[in-house]
Amino acid sequence: MSNHQHMTPYFEYKRQFTGVGLNEVQQQAAMHDKGPLLLLASPGSGKTTTLIMRIGYLIEEKGVQPSRIKAITFSRASAQDMKERYARFFPELAGRSPDFSTIHSFAFEVLREHLHRHGTRYRMIDSPSEQSADKPGKSAILRDIFREVNREYPTDDQMEELMRYISLIKNKLLSDSRLSEAKCDVPKAEIIFKEYESFKRNGSSELLVDYDDMLTIANEALATDVELLTRYQNRYDYVMTDESQDTSFVQHEIVTKLVASHGNLVVVADDDQSIYGWRAAEPRYLLEFQTKYPNASVLKMEQNYRSTPNIVDAANRFIKRNKTRYEKNMFTVNAADEPILITELPDYRVQAKYVVEKIADIDPSQWGDVAVLYRNNVSSIMLMNALELADIPYYMKDGDNRFFSHWIVEDVLNFMRMTFNDKRPDLLERIHMKLNCYITKKQMAELLALGMDGDETVFEAMIRGVTLQDYQIKQLEAAAATFAGMRGASPLNAIRTIRDKLGYDKTLDKMCERMGFRKEYLSGILSTLEEIAEPHHTMEAFAARLKELEQGMKQSKYNKAGNAITLSTFHSAKGLEFEHVYMIDLIDGIIPSADDRMKEKQGRPDEMEEAARLFYVGITRAKRRLELLYYRKKDGDAVSPSPFVSDVHRIQHPPTEVTARDAALQSARNSKGVEASVPTNPKAIRELSGLTEGREVSHRVFGTGTIVRLDGDSVEIKFGERVKRLSANICVEKGLLE
Repeated sequence: MSNHQHMTPYFEYKRQFTGVGLNEVQQQAAMHDKGPLLLLASPGSGKTTTLIMRIGYLIEEKGVQPSRIKAITFSRASAQDMKERYARFFPELAGRSPDFSTIHSFAFEVLREHLHRHGTRYRMIDSPSEQSADKPGKSAILRDIFREVNREYPTDDQMEELMRYISLIKNKLLSDSRLSEAKCDVPKAEIIFKEYESFKRNGSSELLVDYDDMLTIANEALATDVELLTRYQNRYDYVMTDESQDTSFVQHEIVTKLVASHGNLVVVADDDQSIYGWRAAEPRYLLEFQTKYPNASVLKMEQNYRSTPNIVDAANRFIKRNKTRYEKNMFTVNAADEPILITELPDYRVQAKYVVEKIADIDPSQWGDVAVLYRNNVSSIMLMNALELADIPYYMKDGDNRFFSHWIVEDVLNFMRMTFNDKRPDLLERIHMKLNCYITKKQMAELLALGMDGDETVFEAMIRGVTLQDYQIKQLEAAAATFAGMRGASPLNAIRTIRDKLGYDKTLDKMCERMGFRKEYLSGILSTLEEIAEPHHTMEAFAARLKELEQGMKQSKYNKAGNAITLSTFHSAKGLEFEHVYMIDLIDGIIPSADDRMKEKQGRPDEMEEAARLFYVGITRAKRRLELLYYRKKDGDAVSPSPFVSDVHRIQHPPTEVTARDAALQSARNSKGVEASVPTNPKAIRELSGLTEGREVSHRVFGTGTIVRLDGDSVEIKFGERVKRLSANICVEKGLLE
């Protein structure tokens, strides 16, 4: 990180020794030695380097003992990175290191001491080493409680949602009277939570503690045990927290108590990269920092050392769409390079092949500096499939094997198994609720008790011996014929038959309405299965391919050190950087999600702003080349590009009053005596900045109206009693409003 600005003697000496120089703002932050400081660090601005240099400055220039400095990080990887950089920058301080740790490991230290002082035995139920048949872990406990409360087994999705819900409650420190503030689609979630908490306290001879309890118990201990709090406060004179935009309310509370006696707190964060609201991160803490600490300083590290001006400028202007943020202006002095490439594909099905073809054109020695990013883990499966077929190695930072055991995948395989053997009641039992035959649980129990007669199919047995409604007989006969007709079909045609003729898609629609599942996510799984199925001729080959991909995902984590393509969610890519970045599945309904849209319409814009921050994190991973991809069709239905992509397009190609090409066309039309399609209007609004909420405008067709809402490319205008939704870009380009 070279810099030609004036440096103090200490930092000039360190620059000569390490090759790392600090700019003016970085030096100010590194030299801050008393009182609270909020350091707002834009992507690629060198925040970790600045933190480490501050530690060195405190030790070598201010004479602070290393052990009196506490550095708290969000993840173990960040803590390890800081330790390694400290050792590299300050080899002369070997063996004299500050206390680097995650907030959870610090909380565990407090918890352990607190419970020991009170003679309380405990067991960590998130730790596999402390689980056994007679000592169940968190998942097993929750599954049992769910089953007792709901009289059925939970799905993997419900377990994941339940875990998220419980974690949210703990991290937000919600009391029983405020549980309704945490939303959960799992049936009777509040009852399950209360039963779970009761079981941890009373269901064992020892206190059961999960990962989030470490935080709540530590916070409670510091609040009630004055001697314990004083001892920890006296241990550290300087505390700094990294990635503070990802910190939850209970974590902030722990840090606040720790620094209360001296106030020497440096908080490093970027409110524009706060992307863990669903995990209880509290970015508002940053916005209220000066209220909590009235004497606090605020510094902004806005220089980006990572990316080209094309990427930095687009990212900087894009994130300004958010309202709940600190005003910052990220910039770079790096050399210009290619603009951001925005690619429209005709259909979802060609996306993975397109990306892999682009990667194949890159020098294989550079593959380690290429990443494909996406919002949902399901997007990775089609990429894995295409990369393996092209013999291109890949590394998955957060491979999620749950796709292969997802109930939708299992359903599809069970439907296929029925085509091979329609004489097995146990197979029908697994899918009878997903068929369009409306078989009840009672009818299924009758069939199982009936026993099969020779070579008859389950459908024949059901018609013979189970009490049915008249319409069900026709449905069962139709289903039997459909299964028989599927024998020998290609797996792709089989999946389409399952979705359409056997009613699986309609079943999913009803489940989404009843249980709150996200339709776009479930549809994505089915689309991915179709993608995998397409080249295969038999259902056996399709099932074998799923096994191969599952194994490939498990193996991919060993490719980190190799020259492999990185596949990652936007969330897991934070903190990383790559020469080439492809961002895929950028369509409305995925980013932002339908849920983000709905909540914004309900007057809750937080999720939409977080979706924008997630997109911002994605584009700021790229150093030189960034490509954004969307498509026009998915599963035969038309889809729209993400409004975020439209924003980037407008930033790169702002509408001008009259482009040279338009002027030439206008001249040609006029010379031929043809009236121009859009007459020049000197009063027309020709800049997007001219469209503001509350402004009165005139449209030559709809008359006079008032702008009531701006949303990406959309502008809503109230003409009399009617509200029209128009494209802001087209209105400006065509001069439709004055």
